[in-house]
Amino acid sequence: MRIIRIFDTTLRDGEQAPGCGMNAQEKLQVAQQLARLGVNIIEAGFAAASPGDFEAIKAIAGEIRGPVICSLARAREDDIRKAWEAIKDAPKKRIHTFHSTSDIHLLHQHKNMSRDEALKRSVDAVLFAKSFTDDVEFSPMDATRTDINYLCEVVEAVIEAGALTVNIPDTVGYTDPIEFGLLISTIRKRVKNVDQAVISVHCHNDLGMATANSLAAVRNGAGQIECTINGIGERAGNCSLEEVVMALRTRRDIFNADTNITTEEIMRSSRLITKITGMSVQPNKAIVGINAFAHEAGIHQDGLLKDKTTYEIIKPEDVGVKKTEFVLGKHSGRNALRTRLEELGYKLSIGEVNRIFEKFKVLADQKKTIYDEDLEVLVAEELTIVLEKFFLVALWASSSTLRKPSATVGLKVDGIECVETETGDGPVDAVFKAIAKMTHTKSKLIRYEVKAITGGTDAQGEVVVSLEENGRKARGSGADTDIIIASAKAYINALNKLAANGSK
Repeated sequence: MRIIRIFDTTLRDGEQAPGCGMNAQEKLQVAQQLARLGVNIIEAGFAAASPGDFEAIKAIAGEIRGPVICSLARAREDDIRKAWEAIKDAPKKRIHTFHSTSDIHLLHQHKNMSRDEALKRSVDAVLFAKSFTDDVEFSPMDATRTDINYLCEVVEAVIEAGALTVNIPDTVGYTDPIEFGLLISTIRKRVKNVDQAVISVHCHNDLGMATANSLAAVRNGAGQIECTINGIGERAGNCSLEEVVMALRTRRDIFNADTNITTEEIMRSSRLITKITGMSVQPNKAIVGINAFAHEAGIHQDGLLKDKTTYEIIKPEDVGVKKTEFVLGKHSGRNALRTRLEELGYKLSIGEVNRIFEKFKVLADQKKTIYDEDLEVLVAEELTIVLEKFFLVALWASSSTLRKPSATVGLKVDGIECVETETGDGPVDAVFKAIAKMTHTKSKLIRYEVKAITGGTDAQGEVVVSLEENGRKARGSGADTDIIIASAKAYINALNKLAANGSK
């Protein structure tokens, strides 16, 4: 089985993403994590770009052990010399130089430079870099839009000049997997000295195919993938390190290849980049998104409870995630609810679970996600149930700056339905007056508390009321996404307790 080298360019190409700039200390912190992750090469920056970049690369070269430390350099002697000065203290070092080869670039960016001149500059750059270090990489920029015959000529020439790695960049994310795989295959067939260098690939994600293109290249003989943590980088970003690494690891059967990445460090690496750059990962991002190992559908949850392989192709622990997360929502099933309640320490009968499940489904239609705190309220309501002399059937309340707040409440009192409308100082006061009128109770409200059970605009609110009547006190609670309904539930719960105590 082949081992594919991972060339991480988070600190160079990744940092070029708008708003993702890092200072020298942050770059060093990332480099330390990349070393723990086990990448083969760290492209620490572009030494000639700025004094700050130079100092960051120099610091990384002086402190990081394990990976090869690399600096990018244009095909210019000053750039190459600067790159060498930055990386020379590293135990393992590489100079990565590049020059455009597509006619589009040669005509517009290089002011109608000839192909012969571009070839000469490429070869001269490799030769000059070789005078500093044996480990030299060359990239023909915009390779996927370069004439294939000329591209093969350039690749052969720079290998002859001593490049040990030749990178084939899809600089503008232009190609697709079939086309790119054929390009790599063609280079390997037509470049006579190709076995003297590692063929690398550097794919951008402009059309959303960076990972697929990189994997197609591996299938056709590429030995190195250039990528970034979380796929950050210019424009739409780069090939995502976590995606190609886990694709190779998960499907070794078809790629016959793997990497030496310590995959358990993937999530830690992802979160570090998010923290430093401030660029959040989309929730459904493969491998590192917060939903990557989260399941809500009842069918999926039921299958996973029986055997993880039913709906999980990667163990979350393998990428540094503690465990699979069951997101309880309206698609969740009874089995998932029962399991989560058991994890929370509740030992309930089948009947209790069934009753809680019915309430759970009603709540799940009201809010997107059910949290543990929500479940605890549902359990509390079920386990602390009292004789329901009074039962809430319906409620309508209105509040306005133009008219007095009012509420219409429907109750069952000893099994008989009744409806009453009242006004009050506020909608809650109106609700309480309507309930008191129908229940013929004269309890005094001692305490009224409201708190959010969970965060978010769709959070459940929990209301706790304390009532006193004829020297007896009772405390009632109710929860709902509508605080007025929660208030009614709490008030009725306390009245039921007073009624139960009075009948003893």
